Amino acid sequence: MTVVPLNSTQPTTANSQTSQELPEVLRKAKEDAEATGLPYAGIVAPDDAWKLFINGQAHLVDVRAAEERKFVGHVPNTLHVAWQTGPALIKNPRFLRDLENKLSKEAVILLLCRSGKRSAAAATNATAAGFKNVFNVREGFEGDLDDRQQRGSSGGWRQRGLPWVQD
Repeated sequence: MTVVPLNSTQPTTANSQTSQELPEVLRKAKEDAEATGLPYAGIVAPDDAWKLFINGQAHLVDVRAAEERKFVGHVPNTLHVAWQTGPALIKNPRFLRDLENKLSKEAVILLLCRSGKRSAAAATNATAAGFKNVFNVREGFEGDLDDRQQRGSSGGWRQRGLPWVQD
C-alpha cells in the first residue's frame, strides 16, 4: 500500500490506472455514474472503499474539517484535504491545490466526508479540474441522520465496523 505523507510536496502517481485497468468495483461504479449522469467517476460502498484502500488500489482522502477528524474520528493512514474548514464550514479555497500537491490527476481517489454529501461536491469540483478517477464513498464516515436526527446508526464507515481511530 502506498501512503503519501501529509507533508509531502510531490504528488504521487501511485495507483495511476486507466479505466480499463481499474478494479471491477470501480469500473462498475464508473458505468453507473455515466448511466445516471454523475459529474464524477462514481460512488463506492464503504466496505469496497476499505478493500481498495488496504490493497493499495486507491487513495482514501478525508475531506472533512480538521475539527471533525479530531473529535469524531478518522480512518487511519488516510490523507486529509479539507473541502470546507472551521466550525462554520467555509469552502477551502486551496482544496484543489492541496489535492494536486498530494496526488496526481491520474490517481484513483476515494473521497470521504461525514455523510457523502460534501465529498460528492468535492468530487465534482476535482473532476471539473481534471482529476480523472475521483469517487465518492457512499454514506460517509457517520452516515445519514436517523429518526432521532442523530448520526452513527444509519450507515456510514463507523456503523459498518470499518477501522477508525479517534485522537
